Amino acid sequence: MSKAVIPFRISSSDTELQGVLHQPSDRSDIGLVLTHGAGANCESPLLVALANALCESGVAGLRFNLPFRMKRPHGPPPPGSAERDQAGIRDAVNALKNEIGGEVYMGGHSYGGRMASMLAASDPELVRGLLLLSYPLHPPKRPEQMRTAHFPKLRTPALFVSGTRDGFGTVAEMEEALKLIPAQTKSMTFDGAGHELMSKKNAAELPERIVGAWRQMFLH
Repeated sequence: MSKAVIPFRISSSDTELQGVLHQPSDRSDIGLVLTHGAGANCESPLLVALANALCESGVAGLRFNLPFRMKRPHGPPPPGSAERDQAGIRDAVNALKNEIGGEVYMGGHSYGGRMASMLAASDPELVRGLLLLSYPLHPPKRPEQMRTAHFPKLRTPALFVSGTRDGFGTVAEMEEALKLIPAQTKSMTFDGAGHELMSKKNAAELPERIVGAWRQMFLH
């Protein structure tokens, strides 16, 4: 399927966010907003590959930089960034809704997915579903610091995708954590994958498999 890959500007509360829209040539009215992890940006190979795979399947994919990344080109988000970053995701969702005039989903990798899930927990009507890639259940080697306080309030269906070698949470920990969520959830696991999820070994199949699972959960 032919497509357009174009820069996409998002007006936010205190800054303009930068993104890239992957739009099928027949202009899909379904879109997915994806954002990056704490140490990356919207040019991460995983987000680029997923946006391309979404577009090839007939869905508009928007990858964008969170507010903290616009202010800080490198490094993790500084303390106090969560509220601003969640507002940025909301702005991206609304911008894509205005662009395509249809239904929009949201998610992201690691920190970006966590922010999207926290936003959904506080605003369950914002999107119909979530795609959460390598959700960071806890810091590496610190399983007592679980990042699941908002899970009991999450009423937005979610697809969780993780690797079996992810230091931010084991498969067993993920299965237990998903029991806290009252909404529909599904988990997808890639054997041998780490927190970055995509590698040279699985790059040829991973994006299409994730998009296929997401479409099966939400579009069929």
